[in-house]
Amino acid sequence: MTLILGIIYPLFITLFAQLLFPFQANGSLVKMNGKVIGSELIGQKSDSSEYFQNRPSATNYETLPSGGSNLGLTNRKLHELAESRKSEFIKQNQLSINQQVPSEMVFASASGLDPDISPQAAVLQVNRIVRIRNLSAKQKENLYKLINKLTENPQFGIFGEPRVNIFMLNLGLDKIAKK
Repeated sequence: MTLILGIIYPLFITLFAQLLFPFQANGSLVKMNGKVIGSELIGQKSDSSEYFQNRPSATNYETLPSGGSNLGLTNRKLHELAESRKSEFIKQNQLSINQQVPSEMVFASASGLDPDISPQAAVLQVNRIVRIRNLSAKQKENLYKLINKLTENPQFGIFGEPRVNIFMLNLGLDKIAKK
């Protein structure tokens, strides 16, 4: 069993993945000028207000100790974190105090590495980015088009919610800002 399940099976699955899905099997790494700049599968920390913000991470986007905070819904610390994150999101994006903030901008994901946010969360950040980067009306329009283009529907039409990959969105944002 050790030989079959510990060596043969993993080698078979690795070979299968490398032959049929090499990009995904190797981490969906994105390269620019021959240098790896990130992965489509892992959320990455961005401290710059010039970019779309990821959802919060309980592990500060570290890959080895990935995971959630394990704080329960009745935990006071979770409520304080959520209120703090909501207030910060509203403040950063100059939104109305009554603005409903999408939950993924308030709560960390279970893995702490989720690369996606909802299209609504992306749209709420557009005016901040346009203001900070001093983008034109045409660039703003192109930014909305990019969000629509990168929005992925639920898997098989039923699993999950519509989502936008922030890493890919920020790469597209840089291209729009250069035009």
